[in-house]
Amino acid sequence: MALSPEVYKAFEDVVGARNISQDPAVLECYRCYAAQSSAHYGPFDHKTPMPGAVIMPGSTEEVQGIIRLCNKYKIPFKAATTFWAAMGYIGDENAIQLDMRRMKKIEINERDQYAVVEPYAIGAVVQVEAMKRGFNLNMAGVGCSSSTLAGTAGWVAFGPSSLFMGTASENMLAAEWVLPNGEILHTGSLGAGSGWFCGEGPGPSTRAILRGKQGTTGAFGVCTRVAVRLHPWPGPAVIPTYGTIPAYRAKLPETIKTVTVCYPSWDAYAEGANLLHQSDIVYLGHRQFNMFGRDIKTAMIKILNDPDLQLCDLPEIMADPYIKEQNEKMKIEVSLVIVGMTQRDFDYKMKALDEIIRRVGAWKSEFMLEKPIHDWTLLYLLRLGHKNLNYTLCGSYEGNFGMSPNVFVTAPLMESAAKLKDDYAKKYPYIADTGGDSDMGSLAILGGGGVTGWEFFTCFDRFDKASIKGACDMVNISQKWMDDHKLGVDMGHWNANARREDGFNYTQEQHNEMLSKLPQPWVCGYQYLVKKAFNPYDLGGSYYRTCDPASFAKK
Repeated sequence: MALSPEVYKAFEDVVGARNISQDPAVLECYRCYAAQSSAHYGPFDHKTPMPGAVIMPGSTEEVQGIIRLCNKYKIPFKAATTFWAAMGYIGDENAIQLDMRRMKKIEINERDQYAVVEPYAIGAVVQVEAMKRGFNLNMAGVGCSSSTLAGTAGWVAFGPSSLFMGTASENMLAAEWVLPNGEILHTGSLGAGSGWFCGEGPGPSTRAILRGKQGTTGAFGVCTRVAVRLHPWPGPAVIPTYGTIPAYRAKLPETIKTVTVCYPSWDAYAEGANLLHQSDIVYLGHRQFNMFGRDIKTAMIKILNDPDLQLCDLPEIMADPYIKEQNEKMKIEVSLVIVGMTQRDFDYKMKALDEIIRRVGAWKSEFMLEKPIHDWTLLYLLRLGHKNLNYTLCGSYEGNFGMSPNVFVTAPLMESAAKLKDDYAKKYPYIADTGGDSDMGSLAILGGGGVTGWEFFTCFDRFDKASIKGACDMVNISQKWMDDHKLGVDMGHWNANARREDGFNYTQEQHNEMLSKLPQPWVCGYQYLVKKAFNPYDLGGSYYRTCDPASFAKK
């Protein structure tokens, strides 16, 4: 629904004529096929609504001006940066979409070791600026093309380096936040006039309201600047690379190395993860390449390291006896990056790794230590810049299972989960058959370890209705498996109660009906009270889950 001329002119006066549009061709580009990313419905019948206008603010003051007008005219809004998933898009026909790409400044504070970033400062650029000064940042698993601010202030955002650097909620310092009512809140030390260095301030903390564990997913105003903690990087200021598409490789000092550790069983994997958590020797740990599937993993790595090979070469490469042998050896594995702050530190960490490997009966993959593959893997893991490869097999994928409790609980269940997916893929031709276990994920999803992250990749064709339904059925099957094992919500359903299947937001009444039945409804009840205080006109969307206490308090 287009804005009236009067309202459109009011927004135009805030940002200028070049930075607002209601051209139908432009607006159509800001609709999302809700085909994956925690709300799997498919693109044919499930698109997010067309916005009434798209606006590109260039400053905090412009964002505030936009939100004040939204309150004046009762217009819902949603801000997004790189538009990775459906959660960044509006959910009402008369809503406006904020595209934050004009706000991309980065400031590095070397003395206090943090970066202040605006919304469109993507991880790749923040990392480049940090490395010039001897620092690095936790890169969210979504990859370096995503917004550092969005991951830090708006979503879960753990990644392969979270074991060493902590997850987003641990790295978020002070923030500048335009609340849904148009007021500007400065959190932590910034609110006390003391700069950006600390996320907490005197008195009750507001950071938990805005970020908490998961984040508000862009549904509670707009964070315009945030400070993130930086961490040591002893490597060169610029990563030297060589090779060509798609096999760019890193040429780094001998004190920065990647090792893929293979285990004889899932029990050994769990014990190995536990020892790696305790030893504090890992800079980055990820089970990345299993996303291609257990049966084709090494063959896919071989293809991606040779510009002359293609996917059609997969059957022939898989038949190679050496590839088959290495694939079997890498059945249960995790790739580590070991970074020595000094030569002595590196030597100690490698000795400690060797001892952990000895204790659990593991081994290092010789295939992954071949120099071209080693250097490719090192760049892949440090930069997380190959996320386009998520779509290589079928053009789309869904993450499911998403088990994140203690590794001793989840690791023994991996073969059961793998068999469930493998049986389905072999029975029905809807999803890619990659050998069942396509589980990938971070060695830790908290600083220091303790718990791991898991995510099965179910690859499908999002422009084939049967494949869409088949992938959706697989998510539902895995949810039942999760329920049977008391593991909570399957990743494919994480946001199923945040956006309706027609692409629109849930109404408050619909949320009351759903969320009042939760085992702990007061979690959403408290958020309802927060929303009433800061977002009285309910302009942010239903990803901020709220439940009126009146709907459950007397039950």
